[in-house]
Amino acid sequence: MGIQVVAGATLQCSFGMAPSVLNVLPLNLVMAGGPPAANIMDNKPMVNIMPFGMCSSPANPMVIAATAAALGVLTPMPCIPATAAPWVPGAPTVLIGNMPALNNGSKCLCSWAGIISILVPGQFQTMD
Repeated sequence: MGIQVVAGATLQCSFGMAPSVLNVLPLNLVMAGGPPAANIMDNKPMVNIMPFGMCSSPANPMVIAATAAALGVLTPMPCIPATAAPWVPGAPTVLIGNMPALNNGSKCLCSWAGIISILVPGQFQTMD
């Protein structure tokens, strides 16, 4: 059992240099502790998941190009999240908008090998 994640939750990417915030649009009309509750499909880059400052992933094409230009010295570049898959695992017994609710133990994978995790769920009143 985890804590329900809501709009304003704090996220961190394993290759990001700064935390970010989860945006949840109030489309499902479900609130938890005040803000809109998230489900596993709240994974859209630049809509739900905002940039994490600079990216240092050696799999990111922009970082590869900048590192090559710097003669092999790892050169971080601005983060542009590339999340194609939903959050996993979510809470399979709690549905929000016919999809599993997003809890604080869920992870989302970036196409550039980063693992996005939830640092602060945004509220601490509702469990799922």
